[in-house]
Formats: sequence, C-alpha cells, structure tokens
Amino acid sequence: MDRFICEMHAHTSNTSRCAHVSAEEMIDDYVKARYDGIVVTDHLSPSTYARFEGTAISWKEKVDFFLQGYKAALKAADNKIKVFLGMEIRFYFPEDANMNDYLVYGVTEKFLYDNVDIDRMRIPEFSELVHKNGMAIFQAHPFRTGMTITNPKYLDGIEVYNGCPRHNSRNEIANIWADTHSLLKTSGSDFHQHEDTALGGLIFDREIGDNKELVKALLTTSPEIIRR
Repeated sequence: MDRFICEMHAHTSNTSRCAHVSAEEMIDDYVKARYDGIVVTDHLSPSTYARFEGTAISWKEKVDFFLQGYKAALKAADNKIKVFLGMEIRFYFPEDANMNDYLVYGVTEKFLYDNVDIDRMRIPEFSELVHKNGMAIFQAHPFRTGMTITNPKYLDGIEVYNGCPRHNSRNEIANIWADTHSLLKTSGSDFHQHEDTALGGLIFDREIGDNKELVKALLTTSPEIIRR
C-alpha cells in the first residue's frame, strides 16, 4: 500500500451527544468512501456527561461510557477499515467557561483509565502528560467562533481544515497560523452526520498499522491534507 487515507476527526452517537450517526453506520459510510482508516475522536467533555447530572458516576464509569463508540466502531470494522482510538477533549472550567477543543492521537484505554479526571486539567499540565505518554495533541478548529488561541508551545499542531459544513472554522486563517508558528497540520471531516462523510482527512504515504505508527507518521512525515 503506497497511500493510506485516514479520517482524523469523527464522532459517534454511541458516545457524543452532538452526533447523529451510530458507530456501525459511520464505519459503513467510510468503507464506501474507500478510506483506509478512521480515528474515533468522541467528545470527552462536560457535555458528554451532562446526561448523568445529579448521579454519582466514577471515573471508570466515565471512561467505560466514552469508549462505547470506539469499541462499537472497532467491532463493526471487521478488518474492512482500520480503527484508531483518539479523543476530542474539552476541559471543565466552570469559572471561565473555556470552549477550546483538543484532538489527541495515540490514546490508549490504559491511559484513560489510569489518569483520573484529565478533563479537569489545564492545558500546560495536560500537554506534558500527553507527551510523556507518547501521544500527540492538536487544537481542533482553533479559529471557530468561541475558541481562543492556545500557546503553540503546548501543541504539536492544529487542525487547519475542518470539513463540518455547519460551522465556519476559518480554515484559511488556521493554515496561515500553522505556517507562522511552525505547527503541524491536520484535517478532519468533524463527522457527526452522514453528509459529513469524507469531507476531510489525511493521506499518508504508507500504511498505518496502529496508534504508535499513527503518532510517528503525524510527527515525522508531511501527509497530504484532504480539503473537500
């Protein structure tokens, strides 16, 4: 395989409240679109767990719930497409209502279970933890309304193309910002609905076998950015 087409930003209705397509249907969409891989980046954020408000829920139970979409996608893939675990994390800051979202690649189930309340961290602390564990962090749609620009020193890169048709992510500005600050670039469909299928992603010049290979390819190669 001399190229590997991978969706880098996708949500399932199994986990993410804002998504309208199940993991099983999502996999079917991307197999039909002839993608080779998909990173399930369900939301790990206050909104994900708002449905449990007023209920005592442990960190393990939160992680179990978060992994539902990924595990359903993995089962549905049945060797037709590679499925990778990622996440789109938004931190819980009741005092300042921070709206930034971060795409994390190379996530493992063990990392999630071992690191309690990562959604309560601040970006400097979280960035250090991510890199200590061999993962990569990109700010999602950094120029969308409601976002604020994160200090580049805490990031590996930013999402310079977000294909979601229901938001203005100001992709052109994001691309200029990445160039200005020597940040790596990623692209994703921000899949929530069927109409979002294959609107973004990356094309690698080699097959990606697992999450470690995905992070290495993100950090050391220059994949082609899909812009629909």
